[in-house]
Amino acid sequence: MQPLGNSCLGVSTFFASSHADDQCGADGLPLTPNSIKVQGRFQWLKVLYHPRLCQYLDLVRGKHERLILVTEHYKKCLAEEAEDDTFTDENNFLRLAYETIEGLAHIHDNGFVHRNLHPKNILLDTEGRVKLSNYAVYYITGCGADVNFPVGYPAYMAPEVLMAGPSSSSSCPPSGPKSDVWSLGVILLEVALKFKIWPNLSLPQLLAKILLLGKYGTSQHPLDSILKEHSMAEKFENLPLNIRYLIRLCLELLMSNRPSAKDLLKNNVFGKFSPSKCLSKSSYTMFQCPGLRCEDLEVPQYIEDIKLSGEEDYLAERSLKEVYYLWGLAGGDLENELRKHGFLQRSPPICSLPNLVTEYGDILGLERDRSSLYDDTVITLSLDQLRKRLEHIPPEDYYPLIEGEEMQQMSQSQSSNDLKELSQLPLVIREKDIDYQLHRIVLFDRLLKGYPHTIQRIKVETRRDMPPLYRAEAWAAILEVSGDFMSEYDAIDKESPLPIDSQLLIDIRRCHQYDEILYSPKAHSKLKRILKCWLISNPRLVYWQGQDSVCAPFLYLNFNNEALAFACCSAFIRKYLHKFYASDNSAVLDEYLAVFSHLIAFHDPELSNHMRSISLEPKLFATKWFLTMFAHVFPLHKIFHLYDTLLLGNSSFPLCVGVAILQQMRDYLLMEDFSACILIISDMPEIDIERCVQDSIRIFCHTPKSATYRQHSRPPAKKEDSSIFSMKQISYYTTDVNEMPRSELSREPLSLEELQAERCPRISAEDLLELCGLTGIENSRSPTRKSKSSKPIILILDIRNSEDFSRGHIPSSINMPFNQAFAPEGDLVPCHGVTQLNSHKGRVVVVVGNRGNNAPNFAAQLVMLGYPKVSVMHGGIECLKATGILSVSSPDL
Repeated sequence: MQPLGNSCLGVSTFFASSHADDQCGADGLPLTPNSIKVQGRFQWLKVLYHPRLCQYLDLVRGKHERLILVTEHYKKCLAEEAEDDTFTDENNFLRLAYETIEGLAHIHDNGFVHRNLHPKNILLDTEGRVKLSNYAVYYITGCGADVNFPVGYPAYMAPEVLMAGPSSSSSCPPSGPKSDVWSLGVILLEVALKFKIWPNLSLPQLLAKILLLGKYGTSQHPLDSILKEHSMAEKFENLPLNIRYLIRLCLELLMSNRPSAKDLLKNNVFGKFSPSKCLSKSSYTMFQCPGLRCEDLEVPQYIEDIKLSGEEDYLAERSLKEVYYLWGLAGGDLENELRKHGFLQRSPPICSLPNLVTEYGDILGLERDRSSLYDDTVITLSLDQLRKRLEHIPPEDYYPLIEGEEMQQMSQSQSSNDLKELSQLPLVIREKDIDYQLHRIVLFDRLLKGYPHTIQRIKVETRRDMPPLYRAEAWAAILEVSGDFMSEYDAIDKESPLPIDSQLLIDIRRCHQYDEILYSPKAHSKLKRILKCWLISNPRLVYWQGQDSVCAPFLYLNFNNEALAFACCSAFIRKYLHKFYASDNSAVLDEYLAVFSHLIAFHDPELSNHMRSISLEPKLFATKWFLTMFAHVFPLHKIFHLYDTLLLGNSSFPLCVGVAILQQMRDYLLMEDFSACILIISDMPEIDIERCVQDSIRIFCHTPKSATYRQHSRPPAKKEDSSIFSMKQISYYTTDVNEMPRSELSREPLSLEELQAERCPRISAEDLLELCGLTGIENSRSPTRKSKSSKPIILILDIRNSEDFSRGHIPSSINMPFNQAFAPEGDLVPCHGVTQLNSHKGRVVVVVGNRGNNAPNFAAQLVMLGYPKVSVMHGGIECLKATGILSVSSPDL
C-alpha cells in the first residue's frame, strides 16, 4: 500500500436502504441487511491500488444502516482549480485528461464503473497529479440497488444511463464503462470553456435536455447541440485541435461509436504521455506479489550522503493503512468526527413515528429523513493528535535493524527501554498502546518483506505477541506458505456443482453470522469457493460439518486474497487436523480423545477422577473442539489470540489448550453432576483467552513430548536441505514427536483398546533419560550422564520386586514393589518411596516396571489417589538393558 505522503484521511457517510422488519427471502430466512452487502463488496477495494486513484481504507457500519467511508483524500479538486488558468495550457489540459482516463481504465479493468464522476471527485495532489475519489460508491451499493438515492450527478450522466431508469428498479441494467467516458467528456468541456452545463435548469428540465440530445440522430453531434444551447460554438472552435478532437470523441451519442478508456489511452492525442509509475514490487510482501520482487529495485542513496534537516516527517513514509490504524489507537473516533461536523443529529424518537404501518411493513405518513439522502461532503481527519503522540519516537526506531546482534536484543534508546516495560503488560493493553504498536508494526513490516529469509525471526517475534495489523501475513509465514499458491488456486475449478453444495450453503450461512463481514453474501461465496477448492484438492478426504468454521478465520484475515486464505487453511489442516476429515475418522478421533483424557489425568487428577465418576467422557464435549480446532467454540477475536500462539506449537498443542479450558471451568465442574457439567461445557462460560493461552503454554512445556504421541499424527514433512524451512526449529517443543529421529528407545503405537483402558500417558525411554539428567551424545543413540549440577525433574518409581531391582535399575530410581505398595483400602502403604512421592509432588512421576499391565495399573492407582504428573515408561525396563545405563545395587556386607 502506498505511503501517506502529502495526503490526508477523508471521511464521508451515507445510508443503505432498509428492509421491512418482517421481509424474508425465498428460503424463508430474513434478508441480509443492505449495509452488510455493501460491507462485503467493499473489502476488495482495500487492496485496489493505482497512482491515479485515492486508496480506500475502511468502511464502518453504524446504527440504522449508516455506513462511514474512510479514504485517502486531498484538499484540492478540479472544481476549484479549473477556475484558474492552470488548464488553459494545452499540455496541462491533456495531462489532466490522460491521468483521469488512466484511473478510469484501471477501474474498468477491475470490472466496475465509476458512475459518480464530477469535478469535485477529481482531486489533485500537491504536485497537481490527478487522484480520482468516490469511484466505488456505485459498485459497493450493488449498482445503486442498495441505497435510496441515485448514484451520480445528473448533469454528467450519459443519455443511456438516464434512459435505463432508476437503479433501484430490477429491470434497470447496470451502467457500462463507456458511460464514464461521456461524463469525462462533459467535465473536459466545462474545464476547456470555463462554464457550467445548464446551471439554472431544474432537475426535470436537465434530464429532458440530456435525453433530447439524440433527437437529431446522426445528423447532428450531441456536442454541437450543447454548444449551440450555451452559445459556445465560436469559443470552442478557438480551442486547440487535439482538445476539440478529444472532447468530441468522448461525447459520441452511440456507445458503439464512443471509445473506451483503454482506447483513449492509445489515441495519438496522448502520444507524448507515458503511463504513471506504480509502486515498486519490493514494497510488497511475497504473499501480495509472488515472483521476483527485486527486478525493479532501486537502491536508495547511501545514508551517509544524506543530510537530514531535522524536520523529516517519518510518519508520512508509513503506509496509509498503518497511519489510519495508529490514528484509531491515538483516540480517533469516526462517529465523533461526524458528530462534530453536524452529520449525526439526534431527533426525539416520537418525531420518527409514522401515521400508519400496514401489515406488510409499509410506512405511511412519515416525512422523509433528509439525512438519509446522499451527501458528498468529505471531512478531513486531523492527524495532529497522532503526530503529537509520536513526536518523541527517535528516527532510528522507524528503521529497525533485523540482522546481526540487534536481532536478538533491543537497542538502548529510551523508547526501547520503555518497550521492555510495556512488553510485560497484559496483551489487551499492549494492543491498544500506540508506542508499542508502532514499533511492532514497523518491525513486522520489514520482517514480512524479507520472508522467507526471515522466517525464524518472525517466529521468535510472534512468541512475544502479534501486531493485529499484520496478523494475516504473519500467520501465513508461520504456516510456511510458499510457492505460486495463486496459480495453484486459480487452476482449480471451483464453480462446477458438487453434491456437497447444498450442505455447504446451509452451513456457511450459519458460520460466525454475528460478524458483519462473514455474514455478507460476498463472504459466503468466497467461503464456498475455498471449501470446494479444498475438497477437490484432497479427493481422499470429505467435508465435515464445522470445517467452514476452521476456514473462517483465514478468510476473514485474507478476505481480498482467496488464494492465500486457501493456502493457509490447507497448511493448518495438514498440520493440526491430519486425517480428521477422512470419511471414517473414528480411529483418529478416538485416539486423539484418549490422549486428551490422559493429559487431563496427568495435569489435573482431581478433575479427571470427578469426570470419570460421573461418566463425563471427553468424546461427549471435546469432539467439536478438536474437529474445528476451537473455531466453532470461540468468537473470532478470541480465535485470533488463541491461534497466534497455537500456530507456533506442534500438532499436540491443541490438546493442551483443551486441558487449559477445562481448568478454567474446574471449580464449576467439580461441584456438579453429569447433566450440569454437560450444560456448563456446552454453554462455554466466559473464558479468559489470555489466561487460557498462558496456561496452555505452561501445560505444553510441562508435558513430556512423547506423552502426546499418536500413531495417526502427520508424518514427517519432506523438506529439501537447501530449503529455508529446513533450518532448526526455534524450540524443542515446536517439533512433533514423529519428526524426531527414531531409535530403539522411541515410543511404539498401542492399540486403541489399550490406549483407552489406561489412565495415564506413556513416555518414551528417550524422554525419561532426558528428564532424569541423562542425554545422548549428538548424532548418537547412546545416552550419557549430564553434569552433576543438573537437577532431575522427575521421580522414577520402579515397581518390580526387590530382587529384579537389585539386578539392574535406573540410577536414582526408588523401588516400590507393586504387590507391597497398596493397602486393601487402596491407599499407599507408608514407606521411603511414599515419603519421596509426597515431598516431590511437582515432579513428573514415571512408573517403571516389566512389560505388561502392572505399570499402567500402578499409575492408575496413583491417579485415583490424586497424584499429578503420573506417567508410565513405554517398553518396560527391558528396553534400557542395551544402553548401559542400568546400575546394579552393591551387596550388603
